[in-house]
Amino acid sequence: MPIGPTIADDTMRTPAAVKWGAESLWRDLNALLPGLAVEVVDSCESTNTELVERARRMSGLADQQLTRPGELEPPISGPIPLAETTPLGRRAHDTQPCLLVAETQTRGRGRLGRSWQSAENTSLTFSLALRFEPPDWSGLSLAVGVALAEAIDARTDRAGPRIALKWPNDLMWCDGQGPSRKLGGILIETVPVGRRRMAVIGIGLNVAPLADTTDLSHGYAHLQEIIPGIDPPAALRRVAPALLAAVLQFQRSGFASFKPRFEQRDDLAGRPVQGGPAEQPIDGVALGIDDLGALRVQVGEIVQTLSAGDVSVRAAADGDEGRRC
Repeated sequence: MPIGPTIADDTMRTPAAVKWGAESLWRDLNALLPGLAVEVVDSCESTNTELVERARRMSGLADQQLTRPGELEPPISGPIPLAETTPLGRRAHDTQPCLLVAETQTRGRGRLGRSWQSAENTSLTFSLALRFEPPDWSGLSLAVGVALAEAIDARTDRAGPRIALKWPNDLMWCDGQGPSRKLGGILIETVPVGRRRMAVIGIGLNVAPLADTTDLSHGYAHLQEIIPGIDPPAALRRVAPALLAAVLQFQRSGFASFKPRFEQRDDLAGRPVQGGPAEQPIDGVALGIDDLGALRVQVGEIVQTLSAGDVSVRAAADGDEGRRC
C-alpha cells in the first residue's frame, strides 16, 4: 500500500482538494511514484518553506543547513538521532515524497531571496519534495524548465510564439511583439534528512492577468495568453505529471537528454549579459550552456562558465534589451 494519502483520506475531501482534483491527480502521479502524497492548502507562507521545514523536523534538526544544487556540503557523518514520531505523525528521517499546492502564498520566494508576486486565482504555486539521488545534480533547474515548457506548449520555432528558458530558472514567453516576458520561475532547495537528501522543487506560474505589473522588471506573461481560459487547477493537471516524469528521468540519467531540448529554447544565447556571483561578476556575450548546464559567456578573449548565480540581459547601445524575441 502507498504511504501517501489513501482514497478515504480526509485531505482529499476538503473543498480546496476537490476544486483542484487532488484525488485524480494523486492516482495519476502515484503511477509514476508510488507513495507520493498530494496536498492542497488554502494558504501558506510558501510551499517550499513548508516542505523544507517538514524535512528539517523529520531530520530531528530544526536548523539543518539548507543548500541549492551545486552548493552541496559533504554527506552527513556520525550518529543519526534516534527515530521519533514527528508532529506530522511520521518517523524522523522519513523521506515520503509530497506535492504541496497552495491557492495563495503569503510570502512566496524566488531565487536570491526575491519575493514571488501572486494573487488568488491568477497563479499556480506548488512544490514537489522527494528523496533525490541523481548521478549529478548539475542542470536540474534547466531540466525542470524544459519539462514545464514542453508540457505547456511544445512549439520551439523561433519564427513564431514560443516559451523560452532563461538560465538558470525562468520561463519566458516570446510572442514576437517585444522582449520576452516572465511566465514563471523555479526554486530548487535541498536539505539532508538523516543520511539521505530531500530535494524541494518549487514552481510558480502566472496563469491570469495581474491588476498591476509595473514593478516587475522582467515583464509579465501569463498562461491564458497561450491557452485561453486555463485556470490554476487545469494548469496543475497539465504540468505536474510532466514535471514528476522529468525529475525521475533526471535522477536516472542526469542532464544529457535535456541539454538539446534546453538549447532549442535558450533565451540568452548570443545576447550580451551581465551578472553572476557578486564576488566575481561577469560582463560578456552568452554562448549557450555546456554539458553540465553551466552558462558559457564570452568575456573578451576568454570563455567563462557560470554554474550558479543570476544574469540579466545587458542594456546595450544597439538596443538589444528591446529586441523582439
